[in-house]
Amino acid sequence: MNVTERQHHIDVAPGEVGRYVFLPGDPGRCEPIARLFDDPKLVAKNREYETWSGYLDGEKVSVTSTGIGCPSAAIAMEELVKVGADTFVRVGTSGAMQPDIEVGDLGVIQGAIRDEGTSSHYLPIEFPAVADLELTRALAIGARSTGKTVHIGISQSKDSFYGQHEPGRMPVAARLQERWTAWMAGGAICSEMEAAALYIVAATLHVRASGIMKIFGHWDQAPMTPEEEEQGSLDDLLAAAIAGMREMIAHDRAAAAA
Repeated sequence: MNVTERQHHIDVAPGEVGRYVFLPGDPGRCEPIARLFDDPKLVAKNREYETWSGYLDGEKVSVTSTGIGCPSAAIAMEELVKVGADTFVRVGTSGAMQPDIEVGDLGVIQGAIRDEGTSSHYLPIEFPAVADLELTRALAIGARSTGKTVHIGISQSKDSFYGQHEPGRMPVAARLQERWTAWMAGGAICSEMEAAALYIVAATLHVRASGIMKIFGHWDQAPMTPEEEEQGSLDDLLAAAIAGMREMIAHDRAAAAA
């Protein structure tokens, strides 16, 4: 692929991003992540997509927001791959799906339930949405370095925020509850809105993707206490993501030198 033009949605051209990219949903999280880089610079802002680039351990890295949900996340990854990126870390927040997972814990997402529509436009639903093994290992190391409780497992990637949080008012309430119960019984650790599509798009494009989440919500939708609300800071999540990417960069360098 020999792409020279600026991309239509993310407004980024070849040479402006590194091969390693963080993918938060919220554009407001891009600058806080970029401030952890060396020499961060704003590259582009267009629609829900904001991109910064800088360096970690001498390696060019970037952060691009995806907006909420799988369709816009898939667009971001497609266009980032076209301009040279090949390693993606989804960074975000999620709700717990197991009673023993507490607000403030970290979740490393090794695979995702394809409870969304975007990924079916890439691969049949039977194809699993699985994260890259080495990148997931690196994120687990980064997460544990923070001292936080870390869960490694499967997320539910959904298309409807309110279908999860207010299922009882939906005409398909019984179906939503039945599926939620099944996901929990299977051991899913958290619910979010992008991982499945990112993993399937990554598989299609032959690039690497994984994800790390801050758990910020109870499995049974119970209100959070004021003490739990104080766990809303993303400092430990961002530190874990940065440490995990550094681990991946070191792994790649060692592999290239072998």
